[in-house]
Amino acid sequence: MELILWRHAEAVDDTPDHDRKLTAKGVKQAEKIAAFLRQHLPANHRILVSPAIRAQQTAAALTDKFTISPAIAPGASVQTVLRAAQWPDADGAVLVVGHQPTLGEVAAQLLGCNDYSLSIKKGALWWFNSREREESARITLRLVITPDFL
Repeated sequence: MELILWRHAEAVDDTPDHDRKLTAKGVKQAEKIAAFLRQHLPANHRILVSPAIRAQQTAAALTDKFTISPAIAPGASVQTVLRAAQWPDADGAVLVVGHQPTLGEVAAQLLGCNDYSLSIKKGALWWFNSREREESARITLRLVITPDFL
C-alpha cells in the first residue's frame, strides 16, 4: 500500500478556521504538487480530503474526484487518519489531504518516532509505502517534496 500525505497549501489567516481559503501563493503550491502527482500517482488510488475549504481547494488542483472525510479534519488523531486510509491494508494508494500537526504526527509514527511530531511544510507531500517482507511489515519513506522544489 502507498500512503501519501499532502498538507494543504498556504491559506489566508482568517476565522472561522474551517472556511479559510488558499492564498494566491497557495493556489500555485497546490498546482505544482498536483502536476507532480498527475505524473506519479498510481492508477489505483483514492483521495481522502479534510472538510476544511483549504484542503478541498488543494485537492481540487488535482481532481474533483475525492472523498471529503471528517476523519481528516483539523485536530484529527493519528489513529483516525490511519483507519480512514485503511493503513496498511488498503489496495493501491491513498492520498490524504489534511493538516498539521496531525499529518506530522502520522509521519512520525510511520517512521517509528511515536513521541514526536514532524513539521510538514504547507503544500508538501510525504509518500510512504508498506509491504510484507519476511513475514513482517516494512515501511519505506519513498519521497518528501515541497512545492518550491518543483
